[in-house]
Amino acid sequence: MSNDTALFLGQFLRAPTTIGAVAPSSRRLAEAVCAPVPERGEPTVVELGPGTGPFTAEIQRRLSGRGHHLAVEVNKPMADLLAARFPTVDVVNADAAKLCSLLGERGLGQADVVVSGLPWAAFPDSAQRELLGAVISCMGPAAVFTTFSYIHAIPLSSARRFRALLAERFEEVVPGRTVWRNVPPAFVFNARRPRA
Repeated sequence: MSNDTALFLGQFLRAPTTIGAVAPSSRRLAEAVCAPVPERGEPTVVELGPGTGPFTAEIQRRLSGRGHHLAVEVNKPMADLLAARFPTVDVVNADAAKLCSLLGERGLGQADVVVSGLPWAAFPDSAQRELLGAVISCMGPAAVFTTFSYIHAIPLSSARRFRALLAERFEEVVPGRTVWRNVPPAFVFNARRPRA
């Protein structure tokens, strides 16, 4: 078992509703989730729930030193690990619901891309609405919100509720193909044009 997997499993056992996974995401899932990160310009990219950093690494690869990458992790051991592993990333140990104030404190305007590793299906309706509301209020009109769901969660009422919430809050929601090379397999949602 790798150190990252051991940390993930340990933190999951302590707080399954905030971690939501027993192992880090695969490189294949990271590539699929981070595809909307632009490879030109100076974008503001927000990453929610980065964990041990598989999405962080892919975002950094795509940015290649450009823009601003803000990673918001509520779990302190994971935030500390991430900050040590990625010294050029702006890692903050905070609740994603405070996203707009975190951007404001840094003199950043709206996010161009929001990459989410949050366990949406593990959240109650009120938390889903609060967090998604915070994300939308910080997105520009051309921004993209990208997240994923595990295929075993498809029938869960909380997962169905989140998919309906995405459709309610965005004009366009595009599900991607299943990424089989992940434990467990997952698929990606790209959401654009947030509704006012």
